Amino acid sequence: MSVPTIVSFSTENLIRIGLKHTDNIHYQSSPEELVQDTLRRGEGTLTDSGALAINTGEFTGRAPLDKFTVKDETTATTVHWNNFNIPIEEKYFHLVHKKMADYLNNKDEIWVRDCYACADPRYRLNIRVITEKPSTNLFAYNMFLRPTEEELDDFTADWHLLSAPDLKLDATECGVRQHNAVIVSFKHRTILIAGTGYTGETKKGIFSILNYILPLEKNVLSMHCSANMGSDGDTAIFFGLSGTGKTTLSADPKRKLIGDDEHGWASDNVFNFEGGCYAKLINLSEEKEPEIFHAIRPGAIVENVRFYPGTKQINFDDGSITENTRVSYPLHFISNALEPSVGNVPKNIFFLTCDAYGVLPPISKLTKGQAMYQFISGYTAKVAGTETGVTEPKPTFSACFGAPFLPLHPGKYAEMLGKKMHENNVNVWLVNTGWTGGPYGVGRRMKLSYTRAMITAALEGKLDNVEKVSDEIFGVAIPKEVPGVPTDVLMPRNTWSDNNAYDQKAKFLAGLFVKNFEKYAAGVSEEILSAAPKP
Repeated sequence: MSVPTIVSFSTENLIRIGLKHTDNIHYQSSPEELVQDTLRRGEGTLTDSGALAINTGEFTGRAPLDKFTVKDETTATTVHWNNFNIPIEEKYFHLVHKKMADYLNNKDEIWVRDCYACADPRYRLNIRVITEKPSTNLFAYNMFLRPTEEELDDFTADWHLLSAPDLKLDATECGVRQHNAVIVSFKHRTILIAGTGYTGETKKGIFSILNYILPLEKNVLSMHCSANMGSDGDTAIFFGLSGTGKTTLSADPKRKLIGDDEHGWASDNVFNFEGGCYAKLINLSEEKEPEIFHAIRPGAIVENVRFYPGTKQINFDDGSITENTRVSYPLHFISNALEPSVGNVPKNIFFLTCDAYGVLPPISKLTKGQAMYQFISGYTAKVAGTETGVTEPKPTFSACFGAPFLPLHPGKYAEMLGKKMHENNVNVWLVNTGWTGGPYGVGRRMKLSYTRAMITAALEGKLDNVEKVSDEIFGVAIPKEVPGVPTDVLMPRNTWSDNNAYDQKAKFLAGLFVKNFEKYAAGVSEEILSAAPKP
């Protein structure tokens, strides 16, 4: 084995967290070095475009049931404990921390990276990432913001993140569910990731802590959204769960991309948390997503893909390992990326939903109360798969369009959103990128060209003074005309051949909204409660 490349840096913090053998550390390795280290260790291969391809092993996605937050004197009363915020005793954090430190100390080599989150320097969070594998370190390079050489001279970590994918925990001894776990301690400002090689746990671990720190301590609304900015400085943000078009619709060649996933809304701006993108690859094509397609080049990491036989060419349509195939790359790989990734206060907000029931209008304007209600609901619908007997779409509600990453009660984020909407006179739009003319299997998917035209019209102010009709069940205001979109598409009831069937399905969906919201009712205002649909 080759001798690790040692770069001089202060090891005081590492010693403090239990890493004693600091002579086997690769510090701040370049992307080229990390790729070579991965290839040398037999942990990856190069694609025909020069990107590094890795397999994340047993886990090809996040394991939300194995993510724990230490319940201590601070978090006991501030964290919203639920199926995503699962409490664990502090003693288990110390136990797992020691096991990880001992494990990494016995490795021939480890990788350390100093980086940070939050493009607005007022909210910068310095992170030291310590990894068992070079590919995880490259992921951190891609996804987080990169300090300058001068900034590294006096870098002090606010948080530590330790990653040991090959360490299998004893669940009973460690107080966890099985052999893998992500454990977050706000008191010790440390994230432990053991037993899983899925790189997204690293990204979402940092996102989760920012969702606690920024709203609670800095009065900044943290958001699971994409954002872009027009030539005149108008910022738009796009909320949406997977499959709703968040990345696609924010990638507008006429507008600068601020970021594709995680942002903060401060009193005077919107800023990206990250320094990179983590995009889905399934069914990717150069025609539909040229920016992502061309970002798959040296320095990028692709995960869990298959190649065409006898080649290193990615078969983007092959989901045999997982449908959640991914690529990570630095933000500057995108040609129209805004750097630094800080935009103005938004003028328009879009809630994207893929309604497979064909009920919601393709675009509608929301009141403040409706916006907060829809924000907390975080609705979309997933189309049924190939499972025998499953023919109905599956409704999915994820609070604030990111429930697994929200340590606080969703009402807190919604309250902040409502206040910022009021202070900045922001337009909020609900956009259905799903079905029209009937539910999945009967109707048809909304044309992307129509959705783009509707969003463009909203951004350009062309819907501000258009006459609108209130939806009888959902109460949202539907514009009667939109440039470039046939008027018969705008009113969903009119697109169905059977109006009674539409009414039944609309009442059914409204009932799902009401039922889902019951668990949040105690923590929100009357204004939000009154915005519920009427089944």
